[in-house]
Amino acid sequence: MSTTTFGRAPGASSEPSYLTSENTVVSWLFTRDHKRIALLFFASITFFFFVGGAAATLMRMNLATPQGLLQPSLYNRMFTMHGIIMVWFFLIPSIPTTFGNFFIPMMIGAHDLAFPRVNLLSWYVFNLSGLVVLYALVMGGADTGWTFYTPLSTVYANGYVFAAAMAVFINGFSSIMTALNFVVTIHRLRAPGMTWMRLPLFVWAIYAVSVVMLTATPVLAMDTFLLAVERFIGIGLFDPRHGGDPLLWQHMFWFYSHPAVYIMILPAMGVVSEIIPCYARRPVFGYAGMTTALMSIAILSFFVWAHHMFVAGISLYSSIFFSLATFFVAVPSAIKVFNWTVSLHKGRIVFDAPMLYALGFVLLFTMGGVTGLMLATLAIDVHVHGTYFVVAHFHYIMVGATVSAFFGALHYWWPKMTGRLYPEMWARFAAILTYVGFNLTFFPQFVLGYLGMPRRSYAYPEDWQSWNLLSSAGASILAVAYFLPLLYLGWSLFWERKADANPWRATGLEWITSSPPPKHNFERTPIVQLGPYSYDPENDTFVTQEGTQDAT
Repeated sequence: MSTTTFGRAPGASSEPSYLTSENTVVSWLFTRDHKRIALLFFASITFFFFVGGAAATLMRMNLATPQGLLQPSLYNRMFTMHGIIMVWFFLIPSIPTTFGNFFIPMMIGAHDLAFPRVNLLSWYVFNLSGLVVLYALVMGGADTGWTFYTPLSTVYANGYVFAAAMAVFINGFSSIMTALNFVVTIHRLRAPGMTWMRLPLFVWAIYAVSVVMLTATPVLAMDTFLLAVERFIGIGLFDPRHGGDPLLWQHMFWFYSHPAVYIMILPAMGVVSEIIPCYARRPVFGYAGMTTALMSIAILSFFVWAHHMFVAGISLYSSIFFSLATFFVAVPSAIKVFNWTVSLHKGRIVFDAPMLYALGFVLLFTMGGVTGLMLATLAIDVHVHGTYFVVAHFHYIMVGATVSAFFGALHYWWPKMTGRLYPEMWARFAAILTYVGFNLTFFPQFVLGYLGMPRRSYAYPEDWQSWNLLSSAGASILAVAYFLPLLYLGWSLFWERKADANPWRATGLEWITSSPPPKHNFERTPIVQLGPYSYDPENDTFVTQEGTQDAT
């Protein structure tokens, strides 16, 4: 099969790249190019990743000894700010705002997102919310936990709760603008021939998460606004003394925050669905089932929020319903793991860094999913609720899986984004170190939780020190593994070999243009005549929109 849609050699371009077309600071700050805005977001979320990581480092240092090193109030503020910053300023925006911004238009054959000015505005709003949360942090931080449970957050907490809540409120507008842009772009700007069933799975994942963000984020914005008003002037919505109900906050908060877990994990699933076929040289197994599973997860995520509230005082019948619903949402997640596994069967697997990160994602996500089912079981949840078992579970999903996918995407698309390769040996080492460090950090927390160690506690009995020491040692390894790519990827920008248009011999539209891409992505709008993932492991060939090529 051979179809030529361009007048020049694949990857060749007569235009300067998006990096060199203009080089002033003003050109970056007022750019409407989705690729540059993606890099601006990348810089912002990287900054917040290390701020949140610094708070986590202080927490693990404190927990290395039974009596702790920090004052209890300071420890409370550290885990609160760690949670707020990591959830809303790294995990939720990380993949959509960087790789989604950069690659969604290219993967569907468009020249930009539908609303370039709105895209830039979302970055400015994101940074405005970041300044507000940094203000809260510098002034002393909040001490409520990232869940802002009432009446602690509205009546008793002494920190800068109002500023922290307003930071989350403002941040929501950035998410809504980004999601709206993706939905309109995918609906309206697909290249000729790019039907819905020819969309890459990463595009499907970003579409699914955008729908969730558009429907769930306004609820969070309303929640945090009401919480701020309640704390500021005491309207009585959550205060029993004025006829309010603290449980109402938990219902409203988790109605957003459980779908938020899928806001983090759905884009990660999309990334892994791109990497595994490329490095196994096989078509992804069950494409239609994968798209159905993505949309099913997005919809079902709205029906399981109360499984966070089994011990909060909801009725037994409600608990049974939400327990069963949680088991049901596991079905499409299991379908995805099954399809990724089958996609590897009889493939020509190459264990480069993106593949190692993708395999790490599958293993960590499976571990988090299985323990999630344990928490959905009423009797087990009553035993381990509010313990480190829960901490370990959500870190396996939200951090282990999502961050593994983020680094997988970073290595997979690094040559396309920068025009440079990276040192493969160091990248493989960092991927393996991440897996080792993460499991050493969080697996002991399953044991601690089962033994009864409560979360959010700054001190503990001496019998639990060995498990906490293991966890803190793992955190040190994990910190090195997360910091290492910053060094060798930065080094690669200046001294590594230049990348050609398609160094991994992949099939997506983004690989038929030069590395780095020209300002408008494609010199001519491509005409799509094939679905994604046209790999042939038996003949070691693959098919792009230009025709059949050797994989080697």
